[in-house]
Amino acid sequence: MRLLIPSLAGLLLLTLAFTWGCRRETFTTDPADKLEFSTDTLRFDTVFTELGSATRILKIYNRHKESIRISRIYLAEGAQSRFNLNVDGLPGDSFEDLEIAPNDSMYVFAEVTINPDLPPSASPFVLDEDLVFETNGNEQRVVLEAWGQNAVYLPSRFGAGAISGFGCNGGEWVWNDPRPYVIYGILVVDDCTVRIPAGKRIYIHGGLGREETDSSVVRYNDGIFAFVGNGRLLVEGTPENPVIFEDDRLEPEFEDTPGQWTGIWFQSGTSGHRVEHCIIRNSIIGLRADSAVDLTLRNTRIYNTSNSALIGLRATIDAENCLFYNNNAYCVQLVWGGNYNFRYCTAASYGVDGVALTMSNVLCQDAACEQYDLFPLNARFTNCIFMGSRADQVELLDRVDDSNFFDYKLENCIVRVRDLIKETAYPDFFEHCNPCLNATLQDTLFLDANDRKYRLDTMGSIANRYARPLPGISLDLDGKTRDPNTPDAGCYEIEF
Repeated sequence: MRLLIPSLAGLLLLTLAFTWGCRRETFTTDPADKLEFSTDTLRFDTVFTELGSATRILKIYNRHKESIRISRIYLAEGAQSRFNLNVDGLPGDSFEDLEIAPNDSMYVFAEVTINPDLPPSASPFVLDEDLVFETNGNEQRVVLEAWGQNAVYLPSRFGAGAISGFGCNGGEWVWNDPRPYVIYGILVVDDCTVRIPAGKRIYIHGGLGREETDSSVVRYNDGIFAFVGNGRLLVEGTPENPVIFEDDRLEPEFEDTPGQWTGIWFQSGTSGHRVEHCIIRNSIIGLRADSAVDLTLRNTRIYNTSNSALIGLRATIDAENCLFYNNNAYCVQLVWGGNYNFRYCTAASYGVDGVALTMSNVLCQDAACEQYDLFPLNARFTNCIFMGSRADQVELLDRVDDSNFFDYKLENCIVRVRDLIKETAYPDFFEHCNPCLNATLQDTLFLDANDRKYRLDTMGSIANRYARPLPGISLDLDGKTRDPNTPDAGCYEIEF
């Protein structure tokens, strides 16, 4: 028997072949190695007017020199999501341990099925959800965005994170389309009067917007209805058919959630705004009126805001029969002076860390308010209620020892103050608030403040017959006739 001895060259080739055949694929674990996507927002750009579905494609890229392992891909809403996925040929709503070779890519197919005949609580105007990717300890997100209802989208269905202007050469823009209106992004009105008839519902889609510059990325709150220049808003609701501004998330769990859109903003110099029989809710702020703005409010409710309900900055505001409540900052915030006249209004700040009313003649430029700008304040409150959980429901800030710069008066009002009237604060407050009742939490006032029922308690409310008659105001917020001789304080007349 001959013993065959391979040559040295043969041994080398055999060894290399063995080595190549057993080499394992290497994966990057560097957190700096992230995925790249064909887009950051996957839009289903169809307004669905009948039951239908659409599919869009997302491409995932591995731009690195080693393979990358995606620990998990999933829909943020999980099994409750209205979107369906197919990743690497597999359907589902969650996927684990997916691999992409160096400088390779992977497809994700996303589908949404819409039934626009369902109510908005089941098929919202705008559906958006995050598709989440977990890789090397990183979490990256792509937004899935679709439209579920046939509506008038303003400025368009692609307005998220964008600022869009509208003008009509001094004419009118009447929102009388039978479809609902959805403000999507930031809508700025100039040189145009927007007239909104009774019964219209305006939905605002909020969220975070971003603007990239050469040196930074600026993030801001989206969902703003703004007026500049010659822009003007006329809201013409009625007691039976108020105009409603609210967020576009109508599922029950979002019903009382504040901060879902930014608010309505009347910017400096705009004039002639009039809002009647209106409901504004679930925003960051309700209404903001800047310097030289004049605004008339009648029979309006602003509630469930994550900041103030009504902000006036050196503005002119005339308010009557209005209700402000569940505002996490101030119900009514009047800053940097201005001219204000409130009659038969209720500001209730229960269960939040806010205050019913704050007034100042300064605009602070730093946290300590050591640097500030001044403007005269002229404010009148008649037959109003400023009440809440905290011991002080009225805050004042006066930087000038001059009554012409801080001229305020409350008559036939119910307030709650304690520290405000100390010697180091404003001990002369009740010289400006006269006649007034300084109420406590033990006083009978509302039906049930803890349950946000701010009509007056029929069992001896201290607001009963406390107001004085005012010419031209014969009805309350509900349209109920006020007593012509001894009306009640606040926005509601008592119901016996």
